[in-house]
Amino acid sequence: MPSSPHGAVGHSDADVLIHAICDALLGAAALGDIGVHFPNTSAEFKNIDSKILLDKVVQLIKEKGYTIGNIDSTVVLELPKIVPHIPAMKSALSKVMDITEDRVSIKATTNEKMGYVGRHEGVSAHAVALIERK
Repeated sequence: MPSSPHGAVGHSDADVLIHAICDALLGAAALGDIGVHFPNTSAEFKNIDSKILLDKVVQLIKEKGYTIGNIDSTVVLELPKIVPHIPAMKSALSKVMDITEDRVSIKATTNEKMGYVGRHEGVSAHAVALIERK
């Protein structure tokens, strides 16, 4: 995933997009949220690659009898500009989720210099997941 001179800080690797996708998948399957399954109080998840968490989430929803239909996501940040990186991001995420790239949508927008995102103090991401029973 793209890096920034500011970087994100979190218990894991702080990949905001992947965390939003994890929450969307877990929520769609009524399995709670990322904090329920991977608490930030656990040393096991300290500095973990969020792709590992996403893989675990995919396994959880498969165990409940679901498959992923598609993912629609948006990253909100001022910098860095991620549009050039979206094809690589889609490729990486689709591999982890074992779905084709055309079922992963990643959009990018700014916050028009408003709020903490606009002041370069943070980043936000939103995701919606369609899952289907096998």
